[in-house]
Amino acid sequence: SGSGKTTISRLLFRFYDPQSGAVRLDDQDLRTVTQSSLRASIAMVPQDTVMFNASIGYNIGYGRIDATQAEIAHAARLAAIDGFIAKLPKGYDTMVGERGLKLSGGEKQRVAIARAILKRPSMFLFDEATSALDSRTEKDIQQALNEVSKNQTTLLIAHRLSTIIHADEIIVLSEGEVIERGTHQNLMRRRGLYHAM
Repeated sequence: SGSGKTTISRLLFRFYDPQSGAVRLDDQDLRTVTQSSLRASIAMVPQDTVMFNASIGYNIGYGRIDATQAEIAHAARLAAIDGFIAKLPKGYDTMVGERGLKLSGGEKQRVAIARAILKRPSMFLFDEATSALDSRTEKDIQQALNEVSKNQTTLLIAHRLSTIIHADEIIVLSEGEVIERGTHQNLMRRRGLYHAM
């Protein structure tokens, strides 16, 4: 907590620009990119998913307004929520209730993942996306995230080490600074802060 994880996501979305240095994606300084084009190319799955008092299909389709029903169903399949939707009384037309109260935390997260997939972004940003879930649900959603992020730039912001253990590179932050970086195996061998956590 307080290490700068959320600040990094805000810098990526250009809610503000750095006071010194630069944030680069694919070697391009984000200050040279319009906010709208930048935000269109990043799909974020936050810890607390925004749900509308509408159908589950609408809540997924919100990721891209012009999406077809087939594209929504495909995104649901990739997010591993299609089986759940198939069992609902009205399928994709089933209402989820105010703030999605008819859905569990894991179901809401899968809707958010499907919404992000549907957007077809250049980059996924998962911000503590599994932190509020029980271990079994987290494992199921982690499998969905792994499938979705193959050959895709993905940034996982997490406290739980189980969420990031298979990442290509792990960046350890402490008090706003990068303390360590590397794979899980490399960081474990160094016996530093990551190892201690």
